[in-house]
Amino acid sequence: MFQLKLPEGWITHDVFNEDLLTQCKEPYYKDQHIKPASSPDIINEEEKYEVEEIRKHQKKGWETQYLVHWKGYRNEHDQWIAEIKLPHAKGVIEDYWTRILSQNL
Repeated sequence: MFQLKLPEGWITHDVFNEDLLTQCKEPYYKDQHIKPASSPDIINEEEKYEVEEIRKHQKKGWETQYLVHWKGYRNEHDQWIAEIKLPHAKGVIEDYWTRILSQNL
C-alpha cells in the first residue's frame, strides 16, 4: 500500500494498492514535455486571466454560458463561464458569434 500526495481538490482516498500503480517514466521525446501553465497577471492584488478564445456556448436557464479557453493554458483548463462574468471579453465573444454565424451560411 502506498499513500500518495494528491492535488488539492481531488476527492478520492489517497492510499492505493501497489498493483494499481505504475512507475512514472520520463518522456522520451522533447515534444512529450508539457509546458507549465503561465502565471496570471496580478492587478490590484487580484489574479487576472485573459480569455484567448470562446469555443462553444450553451444556455443554462436564462443565461448564456461560454466554454472559455484561457491564454497561456492548455485545453484541460477550459471552463464554462456565464456571460455576465466575462465583462472584459466582449470582443472575444463577438469574434465567436461572427465565426459561428459565418459557418452557418
